[in-house]
Amino acid sequence: MRAAAEAWLADDPDPAARAELRELIDRLPATAGELADRFAGPLTFGTAGLRGRLRAGPNGMNLAVVTRAAAGLVGWLAEQGGTGPLVIGYDARHGSREFAEQTARVATGAGREALLLPAVLPTPVLAYAVRALDAVAGVMVTASHNPPQDNGYKVYLGARLGGPAGDGAQIVPPADAGIEAAIRGVASAAGVPLGDAGTVLDDKILAGYVDRAAAVLDVAGPRDLTVAYTPLHGVGGGTLVAAFAAAGFAAPAVVADQAEPDPEFPTVAFPNPEEPGAMDHLVALAGRTGADLAIANDPDADRCAVAVPGPDGAWRPLRGDELGVLLADHLIRRGTPGTYATTIVSSSLLGRLCAARGVPYAETLTGFKWIVRAAEDLAFGYEEALGYCVAPAMVRDKDGITAALTVAELAAGLKTEGRTLADRLDELAVEFGVHATDQLSVRVDDLAEIGAAMGRARSNPPATLRGAPVTEVTDRLPENDVLTFRTPSTRVVIRPSGTEPKLKAYLEVVEPVAGDDVAAARSRASAGLATLRAEIAAVLGV
Repeated sequence: MRAAAEAWLADDPDPAARAELRELIDRLPATAGELADRFAGPLTFGTAGLRGRLRAGPNGMNLAVVTRAAAGLVGWLAEQGGTGPLVIGYDARHGSREFAEQTARVATGAGREALLLPAVLPTPVLAYAVRALDAVAGVMVTASHNPPQDNGYKVYLGARLGGPAGDGAQIVPPADAGIEAAIRGVASAAGVPLGDAGTVLDDKILAGYVDRAAAVLDVAGPRDLTVAYTPLHGVGGGTLVAAFAAAGFAAPAVVADQAEPDPEFPTVAFPNPEEPGAMDHLVALAGRTGADLAIANDPDADRCAVAVPGPDGAWRPLRGDELGVLLADHLIRRGTPGTYATTIVSSSLLGRLCAARGVPYAETLTGFKWIVRAAEDLAFGYEEALGYCVAPAMVRDKDGITAALTVAELAAGLKTEGRTLADRLDELAVEFGVHATDQLSVRVDDLAEIGAAMGRARSNPPATLRGAPVTEVTDRLPENDVLTFRTPSTRVVIRPSGTEPKLKAYLEVVEPVAGDDVAAARSRASAGLATLRAEIAAVLGV
């Protein structure tokens, strides 16, 4: 291990990372565990590309790893005969700009044109730029909603190598394996030839994105809506405000102490709007300003969270499945043609809605890279983790800016009728039943705990759930580590997270509505979810 660390140190182009490793090596054997973790293996492409802690060594995000990743990527692009520029974006996390600029120098050093976005910008702008600039590929340096000590590296392909459904989408097999193999073939980070800094794009690319985002909406639709908003210390604020203005909405009230990018995310425990407490500042602002709607983006603005006021004035965050079905219902009623898609862990309500409305429906594995490839005529896609694609011809990925605009359009239209998003959810519940969803999420320090829990669920699956016999058990091994249990009114999907050290169980309970009494059905569903959560926790042994 000492020899491996010394060899990596000698090849590392970053003086700070070399000093970090030198200190750990000099303190051996006390640091043996830490070094073993850093050298346990290289970061691999998961659900959303490379992602890991900012630290020296092959099992971390650092300049050496990024140099090798960029060299492997541009080498693979050349092997595939891919022509055209590489476009690169970055967020405001620690190291993001440095990693983006190094990627550009690696690309130009290999003779490929590199185009950098003009500033810290949302991930959807990068995904848009891949298509708009006819790039061969794109790289976005971001760890999305991960904790501040993380960073990441998303790779997108253009039409030449991604095909029509994958134009501007994140990579999927076999491209990810091919790029990983090319990265492993990079003998030395220090030996990678570096060129100039590439071309920094002007603001036209952002203006183009904003104009296209505004054009997603019906120009004749109502715009009377008061919105409170937070970018959660991320990079979405300026873009969302500009998009709202271009679409004709009044400027949202923005949470002041979360408005500017800050890589430390000081006001939240985790910069993820799904996490408890993350939207507290937002709903407080919404209450003070009398807002109709509260909207949050995650730090790279590819996700969108919404909270709505209740009759008692208390604000309730909508679950990802609730907002997903509201958006799909809105687009269907607006006449948007094509296939509507979601994943195996999302609510089953979208499938029922599409069947009732006579529109095509598709279901995919978890991850937006699969959702956007569900069909070439994709009209809409969503995942329960607050990701929505409302304009796949513009951005072939989840996009928290256009999702925010679309839900604002829906809310403004309902407001003219004296109705709210909550009212529309109730109407859908009367028609299809209450589809209540929740998630049991277990964060671990040792990834082996996830494998052990999955093993327990496989070896001893439940015979009943909520008092009803389990009628279906689906195990997707060896292709995918996903386990599903079903009864006529219950569904559970269990899988490891692809982006965080978590085990996730996705819970769904369906309760019919009797006599338009939606509240009673929701109460029964809530109690059912509590029972189901306890049962699945016991199955997993967590």
